[in-house]
Amino acid sequence: MFKINKDKMVGFEIKTVHNLLKRDFESLPIHEKNKNITSMQKWIICYLNDNKDKDVFQRDLEEEFSVRRSTATGILQLMEKNNLITREAVSYDARLKKLVLTQKALDIQNEIDEEIKAHDKKISEGISKDDLEVFFKVMKQIRKNLGG
Repeated sequence: MFKINKDKMVGFEIKTVHNLLKRDFESLPIHEKNKNITSMQKWIICYLNDNKDKDVFQRDLEEEFSVRRSTATGILQLMEKNNLITREAVSYDARLKKLVLTQKALDIQNEIDEEIKAHDKKISEGISKDDLEVFFKVMKQIRKNLGG
């Protein structure tokens, strides 16, 4: 009989770490202060702010975060409802609506950015630069293997 060794399964390890990451990230002070903003919404706020000098559309988020269209639609609709983003028409294509952060999102963006940086520092603590390079190389290959 074949027995699965979870200690040597990449997918199991990634899923376990994902759960720990999510739980730890959601315990940060910014999450307590803004309970109605999910961790994915925080990442989107930072992404939109980092790309504020160009037009960003839903499809860009789908690609950046490897989420399906229906998932992105749901997240963005909730962000609109919570007054975190607006969708604005662009002059060069009537079908497209760019995503723009509201003042409410801009007011908390720096705080979210600092929390994300602190969290990343915490989770990479004690890992050498060389090991981190290998980690990112491996993760890139896993994404490629999965079609991302």
